[in-house]
Amino acid sequence: MLDEQLLTAAAAGDAAAVREAVTEGADLEARDGNRRTALLLAAAADHVEVAQILVAAGADPDALDAQHDTPWLVTGVTGSVAMMRTLLPAEPDMTIRNRYGGISLIPACERGHVAYVREVLKTGINVDHVNDLGWTGLLEAVILGDGSEPYQEIVRLLLAAGADPGLADRDGVTALRHAESKGQREVAAILRAAR
Repeated sequence: MLDEQLLTAAAAGDAAAVREAVTEGADLEARDGNRRTALLLAAAADHVEVAQILVAAGADPDALDAQHDTPWLVTGVTGSVAMMRTLLPAEPDMTIRNRYGGISLIPACERGHVAYVREVLKTGINVDHVNDLGWTGLLEAVILGDGSEPYQEIVRLLLAAGADPGLADRDGVTALRHAESKGQREVAAILRAAR
């Protein structure tokens, strides 16, 4: 009952109910039907205050759910810098891969989360990590991005952090060639300047 209260309160963002459940002895690593913990539910919904309570109580930022997500990994999807900062004191494993073989940086690049990319690069995360599709964050920003200013800025940030612009996808196509073929002139110019 306490575990269910914790999970329900975390998903709803009810910090008072989460604090009460934790104080009364709820299992911090209790799982819902999709194997999500309270911290993962809070992270996915960007309930920062709830996550702060759970992290302070010792909740695991690396707890994998049925889709192979963790509280840390979902911050790359949501792009929440506040949640990322909340989870950092729990020392998340930044090498854990999602169901696509990616780390949190990659979905953030794909979705145009500029502020998140800027902040997560300060953690020393692997800027050239290659996912199961054979793509890095740089390749995702170009292939799945639209070349607009947020994606241009992400490309700049990745290059400044040491991303290798010459890393190609499985077909041997570089980020520059993708940018050119998609008509992303500004992105292509940034990549050309980095060669």
